[in-house]
Amino acid sequence: MFPFNLFPFNKDMKNKLQHMKPDEIDKFIKGILGNVMPDQSGGTMNSQYNANQYRTQPSQQANTLNSTAFETHDSVFVRIPIKDDSLLKDLRIYHTANHLMVENIPERDHKHSITLPAMVKKKGSSAKYKDGILEIKLIKSYDIQYSQIDVTEI
Repeated sequence: MFPFNLFPFNKDMKNKLQHMKPDEIDKFIKGILGNVMPDQSGGTMNSQYNANQYRTQPSQQANTLNSTAFETHDSVFVRIPIKDDSLLKDLRIYHTANHLMVENIPERDHKHSITLPAMVKKKGSSAKYKDGILEIKLIKSYDIQYSQIDVTEI
């Protein structure tokens, strides 16, 4: 049974909740959640949160490269469909802490920049091509360095 004595409400509210039927409790909770989060329709809050957290994001130039970038707990993945595997010999891939640059795809001298969903490390990245998909795996970086700025009076 739920510990109703921990509610910060008055004693009348406690008595009402203890004498409610399960259907009435369900309606009461749905009514409260509906007022707090009116745009949540169906599903639980956790499933909605997880769906938003791991949704793939198309790149800024999705019309030419058609790439997707997503993150897991410890990695960032970028998937780029490549129909012709002969393009791989001229392909160049670079990255900064938050961008991935791809050159010479789909044609020579084409450059694309993909914003990554999380900061990544300099080392440890890999790329694999299989079944027409180039998958680039980058390791997430958790080391955010802070620098103190001194304030001087003039």
